Amino acid sequence: MHLLIDGLGGKNIPMQTSYSQTQEGRGGFGSAEQFLESGAQKAACLIVDVRMPGMSDLELQAKLNAERSEIPIWSRSRKDTSSPLTMSEDLGLPLDETRVGSGRPIEDRAELRQILDLAPQHMGVFGPDGSPLYINQVGLEYFGTTVWRAEPGRPEATHSWPGSRLDLVHPEDREHFVSERKKGFLEGRPFEHEARLLRHDGQFRCFLIRFAPIKDEQGDITRWCGIGTDIEDRKRAEEEIRKENIALREEIIKASMFEEIVGNSPALQQVLIRVAKVAPTDSTVLITGETGTGKELIARAVHKASKRSDHAFVSVNCAAIPQSLIPSELFGHEKGAFTGATGRRLGRFELAEGGTIFLDEVGELPPETQVTLLRVLQEREFERVGGNRSIRANVRVIVATNRDLEAAIAEGTFRSDLFYRLSVFPIELPSLRQRREDIPMLVQYFIDRYARELGKNIRNISKETLGLFQSYAWPGNIRELRNVIERSIIVCDTESFSVDESWLSRQPLPAQPTGKLELRQRLADQEREAIEAALTESRGRVFGPAGAAARLGIARSTLESKIRTLKIDKNRFKISKSIPKF
Repeated sequence: MHLLIDGLGGKNIPMQTSYSQTQEGRGGFGSAEQFLESGAQKAACLIVDVRMPGMSDLELQAKLNAERSEIPIWSRSRKDTSSPLTMSEDLGLPLDETRVGSGRPIEDRAELRQILDLAPQHMGVFGPDGSPLYINQVGLEYFGTTVWRAEPGRPEATHSWPGSRLDLVHPEDREHFVSERKKGFLEGRPFEHEARLLRHDGQFRCFLIRFAPIKDEQGDITRWCGIGTDIEDRKRAEEEIRKENIALREEIIKASMFEEIVGNSPALQQVLIRVAKVAPTDSTVLITGETGTGKELIARAVHKASKRSDHAFVSVNCAAIPQSLIPSELFGHEKGAFTGATGRRLGRFELAEGGTIFLDEVGELPPETQVTLLRVLQEREFERVGGNRSIRANVRVIVATNRDLEAAIAEGTFRSDLFYRLSVFPIELPSLRQRREDIPMLVQYFIDRYARELGKNIRNISKETLGLFQSYAWPGNIRELRNVIERSIIVCDTESFSVDESWLSRQPLPAQPTGKLELRQRLADQEREAIEAALTESRGRVFGPAGAAARLGIARSTLESKIRTLKIDKNRFKISKSIPKF
């Protein structure tokens, strides 16, 4: 028998005594009785640690108390090796003089166990090396009691951490889980970390796990106390808030850059008609035009008029991101995917879930990213950088560019199959030179806006300034017009708006190289010949198994768009009857 005496000096004194087992299976107390005689005068309580076949710990405790009622005697026997590990053998806490809020001493370990079981967190006790010894009822219900049973014939957990029960940790978190615990146990100081743990129903939930050491009088660690708090709901809420904050931040950043669509010129009205037609669909839109013509403004107009308008509009300028980082920015990355990837990061496609993603300057995408984008458009799924799990993409894609993508295809810098996927519904924006009748309206709009922001009162515009604006070529289009007006209002000291003529560049617009024009014309001629040949073979039929689209291997909508762009009259290929030859 192993007796622990909590004496007047407050120390636990271990004493080894022998006991004999009778034929009936009861234990005799031999030298233990002598020890009780010698220790009873000094002891405040006795804690008995004993294995006795046929006698439960409570029966042993009752027997000893009946014989020595003047000294409280507690039992710490290991009575059931097949049940989950219990606090009786693992906590190693002094049970004497332990009190609860009412001031009444805790009468037995079952009551102390009940108190711990009422805690909403997972509470456990671990050995000095981190081996699991005890877990409260909340933890048992989460993991399942069978997980925490001791091995048959062994009353204690024998597997030292981290080799035991590591399968309860999410595979992606195991490396971090092991390193953090090893580091914490070696340092011997309180520590905490996060990990996703497996619930009995097969679901993983995120936990904040805190550990603190329990030390003896010599400063040696005898136990580790661990408390796990379920933070899965908090994590999800934080992630949702993070997504909303990113979208809102982008809205705020872009707010000063995009105005309401202003103008009533025929060229602009044709654009708005096309926006109204394509907005209710989920078709991919390709917006082309010179720099500064308002491509993102049109993309936002498509989004606002669509059924996805209640969800996020996420804008990405592909030319502003280093090519090596574009895949991570668009599709996200897993922890450890590359140097500096200290945690998982969601990409723009995941942030735009249910909404619209706008890829500006799509012609600047590197070839490997073009392949991934093509997969998103075709299969509606992608993988994070460094990941191996496919993620579904419920996102509408709108792209824009001021580059000639067909010329880029000829140069081998842009994939033709991606081009056909992106140009399902092309919208070409007119330059400001092509909608000069909108300039007075735009000038008045920008003057009102910036005068209000700067606290100035502008009552009129000089005729010379307005004439200068209408005669200028505006190579920077609306963006240049806006910047010139803002600068003029900043320096304006009167109520009449005027502009310094020197601010407007008189350099002619750069002409396109002759070789490039010839290449474009040659490609257009070749494309026209191929389409006309296919229409001839299909007798003017565009769709269907025998249609021109099937013969060319492209989508019907793409072929229709090219027929309109090349101004091909498909009706002249429709022949009702073959003409007999004589």
